[in-house]
Amino acid sequence: MARRRPLVRRSELATPASNERMIAKAAASGADLVFLDLEDAVAPAERPAAREKAVAALTELDWGATTRAVRINGVDTEWAHDDVIELVTRAGDHLDTIIVPKATAARDVWWVDVLLTQLETKLRRERRIRLEVLIEDVAGLAHAEEIATVSDRLDALIFGAGDFSVSLGARVDTNFVPTVDYPGDFWHHARSRVAVAARLGGLLAIDAPYPDYRDPEGYTREAQRASALGFDGKWAIHPDQIPIANGVFAPTDQEVAEARRAAAAYRAAEREGHGATGLDGRLVDAAHVKLADDVLARAAEIERRGT
Repeated sequence: MARRRPLVRRSELATPASNERMIAKAAASGADLVFLDLEDAVAPAERPAAREKAVAALTELDWGATTRAVRINGVDTEWAHDDVIELVTRAGDHLDTIIVPKATAARDVWWVDVLLTQLETKLRRERRIRLEVLIEDVAGLAHAEEIATVSDRLDALIFGAGDFSVSLGARVDTNFVPTVDYPGDFWHHARSRVAVAARLGGLLAIDAPYPDYRDPEGYTREAQRASALGFDGKWAIHPDQIPIANGVFAPTDQEVAEARRAAAAYRAAEREGHGATGLDGRLVDAAHVKLADDVLARAAEIERRGT
């Protein structure tokens, strides 16, 4: 499995499913995806009530072009089974994606996939609910390739730096930035592993949140580092972060123009029987045209969505 894009997930906005006011704002936020969080953003005692609010929000609000998602509780918790059953049974026609947290092995995703298949068959639903999976544990990173290829429902792997920091025992601050001097990008290895696993499965790679929403420079820096490694988007924990992510993870006008020129030059050479050509003193071969095609496909999908 490989090269199955280009869904648009430049920005994924986290919203507590317990907060109706924030949910209403999120639905109109312009994020590519909004997920109603039934897990870490909700106190344990409030999770059944938050599930009710998530069902109401999915079925009653206008979400426009935004992908509608819910982060369920971990598959090893008492809430996960009811999360999936209640959401699909009562709001399945209004739910696009389920986000599976703290996946440590392929079996975690397989469990959700099988339960979804049973429910969709029972309820005679033709539209399949998609999955995204959080890699936020050392075991999850170690098994990332298996996780990325276990289900054809998967659209994305998400790097979760917060719980991963705990799992690793990393010395980082509340923005997951090292508290001691460290050369280079502290998360380079983990991000690279997630990106490679995602591409192995033909999936998108989504970067971790940046908690300080009053620090746009920090958010931009981390988004750009992830983008350089091939990530397709980043979580946002506040609407102010959405336009930053949407900008960083979209091809620039210059990139689109250069991609069009490279693709056109290569295909003109191909028609003349050549496998490569030159453009402005630079080689353009099959690898370059694949990169160009990828840029153009992402730009076209963003334009199609009108965002």
